[in-house]
Amino acid sequence: MNVQIRTKDITLHDQLRSHIESAVDAFSKYGLDITTVNVNIEAQKKDVNVEFDIHVAHAQPVVINQSDAVLDAAIDLAVDRATTALRRLHEKMTNKQATSVRELEPLDA
Repeated sequence: MNVQIRTKDITLHDQLRSHIESAVDAFSKYGLDITTVNVNIEAQKKDVNVEFDIHVAHAQPVVINQSDAVLDAAIDLAVDRATTALRRLHEKMTNKQATSVRELEPLDA
């Protein structure tokens, strides 16, 4: 998995860099074939914008944008949203063989 962290108008300390890298490493628990994770952090007028661009093989990329006044909060919220999106993608890919509700036959009572 290739991880790239880019910042614009913000200095990223080692503690935050290691926090982001450990969160990205935790994404591997879903068993998806994640090829690339791009993290873009940008300072705006009053907020900080954090973007996770997660490329999964054989699926559409997962893009998460999060803005907050505090950098730590923006990163944590973006990681939570990315975790939820990857969990849903994992469930969708593993339950692909499941029968849909439309294909079920009604029971005669």
